Amino acid sequence: MAHDAPAAAGGPTKLVIRNIGLILSGDLARPILDADTVVAEGGKITAIGREKDVDTEGATTLVDANGTTLTPGLIDSHVHPVAGDWTPRQSQMNWIDSSLHGGVTTMISAGEVHYPGRAKDVVGLKALAITAQRSFDAFRPSGVKVHAGAPVIENEMVEDDFKELAAAGVKLLGEVGLGGVKDGPTARKMVGWARKYGIQSTIHTGGPSIPGSGLIDKDVVLEADTDVIGHINGGHTALPDNQIRCICEGCKRGLEIVHNGNERSALYTLRIAREMGELNRVILGTDGPAGSGVQPLGILRMVSMLSSLGELPAEEAFCLATGNTARMRALDCGIIEVGRAADFVLMDKAQHSPGVTLLDSVRLGDLPGVCMTIIDGIVRSQRSRNTPPAGRMPVVVKG
Repeated sequence: MAHDAPAAAGGPTKLVIRNIGLILSGDLARPILDADTVVAEGGKITAIGREKDVDTEGATTLVDANGTTLTPGLIDSHVHPVAGDWTPRQSQMNWIDSSLHGGVTTMISAGEVHYPGRAKDVVGLKALAITAQRSFDAFRPSGVKVHAGAPVIENEMVEDDFKELAAAGVKLLGEVGLGGVKDGPTARKMVGWARKYGIQSTIHTGGPSIPGSGLIDKDVVLEADTDVIGHINGGHTALPDNQIRCICEGCKRGLEIVHNGNERSALYTLRIAREMGELNRVILGTDGPAGSGVQPLGILRMVSMLSSLGELPAEEAFCLATGNTARMRALDCGIIEVGRAADFVLMDKAQHSPGVTLLDSVRLGDLPGVCMTIIDGIVRSQRSRNTPPAGRMPVVVKG
């Protein structure tokens, strides 16, 4: 496991990935691209097309995809990091690196709530958030982009606290409801302050998950009006179906489904979003590390579950874990298009899967084999130690 600075060291870089069998864009409007080659320079995508039509000269890294599938790097919209690649909740090292081997290249903090002795006074909670933001901005465990520094709000906070946090670089709130603020009016006021200063908010939904948290029902969720409805399928305990439907229909905010929640409620939420024609609102997270452990394959498992049991085309299910989250979280990754970050996963159907193609195998509920992850145009891992072995493997020809 390595801790790396965000920027790649050395001179100009040019990545060429050729002989791609299938490109999943991450964009619901056009989930499959007609191309077999992607080029990235300086960590940004510069060309997508057929090899004969794009400039592949001067590559510093050349990857032969060997017919495997290219997707955007997966995004985990809901994690609880602490310090580096360590989680006290499970007393485990290298959980972020393990998630990279599950195809996750970007993570979003929903609050550093497992920090031992977490401060709950205003000065302390601000200090912790700023420290986490600074730490993960300066170092990336195994290259993974962890967007951290998400304070859990308390009743004693005033508007200037949010202004100060934003000025220091904090861009996220921890789950509303994990701290002292559990009522709708107070939450709405503070969410408004956060939004005023460019800080995105998420709310805990459902029953309590850790000491100090409590039930957050539909009335609080709707009144708080956060940008993302955190784990609408519960973390772990979900709200009743009628409350989930009320939330889906009563606002236009993000609907986050997590691995650690209620699977039946996840499928119910997906069905409602599809009925409403609003699949673009659905994003995926793990809510790990948590009491159920670390889930390195949690996002892949969600993609497979929603496709196979929710009857969602596999290429669209991948969009919920990539482009939907990227757009909702204002990230420059998650979609394979020119100008965005060159964060990719190469994968193939698992060996001996009954599916004919990778998409078929996911529709049948199988996990794909992760062959390679790339972040900002740099190969970060190859054969995954966590997924089943892939049917085919790409090869780094140069670099």
